[in-house]
Amino acid sequence: MKIVVQRVKESSVEIDGNIHGNIDKGFMVLVGFCHDDTKEIVKKMVNKLINLRIFEDENGKMNLSLKDVQGEILSISQFTLYADCRKGRRPSFIDAAKPDIAIPLYDYFNKYIEENEIHVETGIFGADMKVSLINDGPVTIILDSNEIIK
Repeated sequence: MKIVVQRVKESSVEIDGNIHGNIDKGFMVLVGFCHDDTKEIVKKMVNKLINLRIFEDENGKMNLSLKDVQGEILSISQFTLYADCRKGRRPSFIDAAKPDIAIPLYDYFNKYIEENEIHVETGIFGADMKVSLINDGPVTIILDSNEIIK
């Protein structure tokens, strides 16, 4: 599982010309799954995500978590995080989970965030989405379950 975390002042996702989800202060996350991801991996990654201390405290130090600042999450499914560009010029996505695995994991990812009392807005899995954001910092962090958990 891979998550690209962007600390934002605001973010939204547009689908078919309509705003489908939008947040104020928080994280815009791109989340991708591989074929061997599980709900247990999702739980561990969500816990890492919502407790990641990348918001500034009163001294200007990155010391506060999403929970501390009562931030929100805009969650966007993104199989292209598993692009393999080692050969040729066209990426291979062989490591990305197929929809029958990825959709339930993506739904669980969002549900588990909400169970941790974080407001979540989402895109639509597989849709053509236009994502807008005002990156705060900018701060962008990549979380990879192979580095964090396995």
